[in-house]
Amino acid sequence: MAKKKLLEDIKAHPGRFYRMPGDVARDRRFDDSERLEILEAWARDADAARLGQIEEAIADVRRRLTPNNHAAE
Repeated sequence: MAKKKLLEDIKAHPGRFYRMPGDVARDRRFDDSERLEILEAWARDADAARLGQIEEAIADVRRRLTPNNHAAE
């Protein structure tokens, strides 16, 4: 399966591919921007119990996308 097709399939049904939102953040097949796309798609359809976990994973990936502001200190 081509990576683009796989990404689209996962975004359509993330819960079928990952047990926990944190699993998305550790999936080495995708870069951080693709992981963020998956997590945001999952958040749109998530129930309240899962939403908190997804939001945590999104915050984790966004931190990795943000340049380290402490490097100059």
